[in-house]
Amino acid sequence: MDSGSVGRGGGSPAAVYRRQLQELQRAQAIDQKRERLLGYVKVAIVLSAIVTGLLFLRDRVVLELLLAPAVLFVVLAVLHEKVLHAIDRRGRAIRFYERGLGRVEDRWAGSGEAGERFFDPLHPYARDLDLFGKASVFELLCTVRTRAGEETLAAWLLAPAPVEEILARQNAVRDLQERVEFRERLSSLGETVRLGVHPEALSAWGERKPIFGAQSTRIATTLLALLWILSLVCWGIWHLSAVAIAMTLVNLAWAHRIHARLEEAAGSLEGAADDLELLTGVLRLVERERFSAPRLLRIQAALEREGALPSEAIHRLNRFAEYLNSRHNQIARFLDIFTFWSAQFVFAAERWQQQFGPHIRGWLAAVGEFEALSALSSYAFERPDDVFPEFFGQAALFDAEALAHPLLPASKAVRNDVKLGDGPQLVILSGPNMAGKSTFIRSVGVNVVLAQCGAPVRATRLTLSPLNVAASICILDSLSGGVSRFYAEIRRIKLVFDLAQQPVPVLFLFDELLSGTNSHDRLEGTGFIVQSLTGRGAIGIVSTHDLALATIPETMGGRAVNCHFEDQFADGKLAFDYRLKPGIVKTSNALELMRSIGLGVGS
Repeated sequence: MDSGSVGRGGGSPAAVYRRQLQELQRAQAIDQKRERLLGYVKVAIVLSAIVTGLLFLRDRVVLELLLAPAVLFVVLAVLHEKVLHAIDRRGRAIRFYERGLGRVEDRWAGSGEAGERFFDPLHPYARDLDLFGKASVFELLCTVRTRAGEETLAAWLLAPAPVEEILARQNAVRDLQERVEFRERLSSLGETVRLGVHPEALSAWGERKPIFGAQSTRIATTLLALLWILSLVCWGIWHLSAVAIAMTLVNLAWAHRIHARLEEAAGSLEGAADDLELLTGVLRLVERERFSAPRLLRIQAALEREGALPSEAIHRLNRFAEYLNSRHNQIARFLDIFTFWSAQFVFAAERWQQQFGPHIRGWLAAVGEFEALSALSSYAFERPDDVFPEFFGQAALFDAEALAHPLLPASKAVRNDVKLGDGPQLVILSGPNMAGKSTFIRSVGVNVVLAQCGAPVRATRLTLSPLNVAASICILDSLSGGVSRFYAEIRRIKLVFDLAQQPVPVLFLFDELLSGTNSHDRLEGTGFIVQSLTGRGAIGIVSTHDLALATIPETMGGRAVNCHFEDQFADGKLAFDYRLKPGIVKTSNALELMRSIGLGVGS
């Protein structure tokens, strides 16, 4: 572990965050007082210098003495700028710990990156398991600072990794888990990820062919700029105005000739190089930290390039981009017509592109992977009671003790044991409204997703095999597309059947399956679906209000069981214990719920 890291030796995650937050707030208060004092002193110096200058306007000695407060003002201005920079950086660190406390204390929903841009309505479980959007899995996990990190984390949630990769990520997460101050420095690098580098645009720019590939064009442009400056010297010394006018006309003609290509080259770099300083900072942190996990060491090795550090290379590119951006100034644009100074920076950027461009995609991939691992390590640190799952065998298996939904507050989440595979492959889950069936199904799916992206899970123990998760929980109709809910549901079922053809077994999660049809067709259709899927080695859960479906386990020869949630209605109030119980539910609360809100049905 890095010597500057803060681990759990200081107590619970909340205690660690509060302690760090208090120290930062104390330092911030001191610097804010210092900043105000420096501002007042600067104003006082300026006012006193103005008054003194006016009073002693004709006293040369006094006016010369005003150089001393001028020098003092410059010194104070530099100090003031440093204090402002420290306040800004510390403010970001304070927000890092405030957000961390919000997650620990379950006040995080709606305050982070929701990741809606990664949502795919055709994905087999993204909508059903609340992966993206407000109060989603992505929002809870996402503490990254770059778009590359966002994209990597989203990709990990959307597709399971091979077991070897999962175990490597787990090891890396353990290495990073206690490095709180390191994650603070990482978070403090940039104000917001929305201003960060666009990975695909930057990678594509690095891999494209240089626009000014011909050496002759570069030489001619440089030579013409030097000759124009020399012509001005000749005009000033020997009054050779004709030479200056001739060179000006030549350079105007050359500027017109290369203008379109120059604008294309400069614009493509500007469009790809937003906020490269953030990427530089992330790279520099990763390069300098000492790790022990093989995956993290591999990431560091991937960043090496012939002795040149990627952070230094990206910093150089950032300077080129900043210089090119200044060409939009009207005075700079006028001088550029004759001196071609922006062309020189384009040439330098394209030389950089030829040397480092093909490696940008790999650097961004390494940064994205590291940031995703850092996000998972933050999640692991903040949930010390969650465990890393164990993977076993190839046959479908899900065996959990004290499983709960990770998006629910720990104090309110009710834990249940559940086992699928190595015995029953199917659970028919019955129960009344609001008893917890849908939440339980989602808790199984979300924990599998977390497990297969390398994160800890909300359970005291979880053993599972590699699984392809597929869910039909939140199926919506489409008025504009002319698709009914029932048709949308059976299309999702077809997708699950297609997944079941693959070597990795399927975990299917169906909530109120085929609810859009009559009881007879529902029973026949559900029986066919679960028989077919389990026959292909799949495991899963089907929830239902229709107790006719509870007869399905009788036809499956021990491969299916009935379980249920139940409620109690006393003194006009419903009570739920959210405990999974064996067998078929014996209660129903629909009429009681209707009566409880004033609908006198059956009375």
